[in-house]
Amino acid sequence: MNGEELTEQETALYDRQIRVWGADAQRRLSKSHILVYGMKGTVAEFCKNIVLAGVGSVTLVDDREVTEEALSANFLILPDENLYHGKTLAEVCCDSLKEFNPMVHVSVEKGDISTFGVEFFGKFDAVVISCCSLAKKKLINQKCRKLPKRVAFYTVDCRGSCGEIFVDLKDYKYSKKKLEETDECQLEFPSFEDTISVPWKALPKRVSKLYFAMRVIEQFEDAEGRNPGETSIADLPGVLKLRKELCETNSVNESQIPDALLERLLIGTSEYPPVCAIIGGILGQEVIKAISGKGDPLKNFFFFDAMDGKGLIEDISEPKPVS
Repeated sequence: MNGEELTEQETALYDRQIRVWGADAQRRLSKSHILVYGMKGTVAEFCKNIVLAGVGSVTLVDDREVTEEALSANFLILPDENLYHGKTLAEVCCDSLKEFNPMVHVSVEKGDISTFGVEFFGKFDAVVISCCSLAKKKLINQKCRKLPKRVAFYTVDCRGSCGEIFVDLKDYKYSKKKLEETDECQLEFPSFEDTISVPWKALPKRVSKLYFAMRVIEQFEDAEGRNPGETSIADLPGVLKLRKELCETNSVNESQIPDALLERLLIGTSEYPPVCAIIGGILGQEVIKAISGKGDPLKNFFFFDAMDGKGLIEDISEPKPVS
């Protein structure tokens, strides 16, 4: 889209969704640029959703080769080795995504995303990362927050039957319609580093157990120098030891992080396609809301566990001082 108005072709293609969120929201989507890192199954679902929604462009970053594990959950990888031999994950997924919506520009950027400068991230309206270490999540989020414009930042992780999304929209303004009136709203989002630094004992008592469990696994991988998902049940003794240390430091009962949940996260290194579809759907919805400025955004964690079928939103922020 080159101008400010939707073309006749765009209006016809996106007619149904224009009826839902309006022409102004669709114009914003059509001018938006999304950066995506880590082409796992959940991210493939997300990419499909935003490409079909009609964003302006999607840039993929993932120099890894196609593996059997990737084939099991990423539907963008066709099961014909001749079609992906010698290509990176990003290149293979790029080829497939282009077929979903030829009006969206899909491209590949090669290299280590952690080495990209701050100005690189300034080219985008939203940055979505997956398959990232704790240090890389903090680094990329910091780079996005240093920019003068707001760049929506998301992390997404899916381990077996569990998944989480983190959202940072900085200082975010949006509109919310109530009956015949439209309210102008504003939310302040903390960074990823500030969020996970909030003392556990300062959090509400009913915070999702998955929040604590994911932080334990994340810190274990970081301490061991592992890539995300490089764990097995053999790591359970080390993970339980770390849980004990973290719970003692934060004055939290170990029952908040059940052994069974940690075991599931350790062995659930592969993604379940149904969980990918749910998490990818929620993530796509949130990015569309952030770009269009319509609807209440998720603040700031979303958790899903297929064992009970529940999705939970948790606002993990530093408690405001009582005046």
